[in-house]
Amino acid sequence: MSRYRLTVRRHFSAAHHLRNYDGKCAHLHGHNYKIEITVTGDELDDCGMLMDFGQLKQICDQVLDQYDHAYLNDLPEFVNINATSENIAACIFRQIACALPDDGVHLDQVKLYETDDSAVTYRED
Repeated sequence: MSRYRLTVRRHFSAAHHLRNYDGKCAHLHGHNYKIEITVTGDELDDCGMLMDFGQLKQICDQVLDQYDHAYLNDLPEFVNINATSENIAACIFRQIACALPDDGVHLDQVKLYETDDSAVTYRED
């Protein structure tokens, strides 16, 4: 297990509906998502940081920009799968993982809150 865990919290708003679903979420609706992104690592840099919070926030914001105020069903990621919290978290995880610098910092998890009391956590072990 890594020594250090660094987490940033971001927000975005988006609309979607669930296909082939028998419930209220089959109708067009939106959420004000909260997302927590956690990176891990063992070594600190010369300044004593695992990663600059600002750098991680910038990476996250670049990824999340395509989701913010979007109709998620229109995004390429969700043409063939539902834009469920589970699938959204997995897509965001993969995009952020690819955008991180290759310097010993690893993406540990993405926790996506659909509401204040409903969240999904995605990790790749």
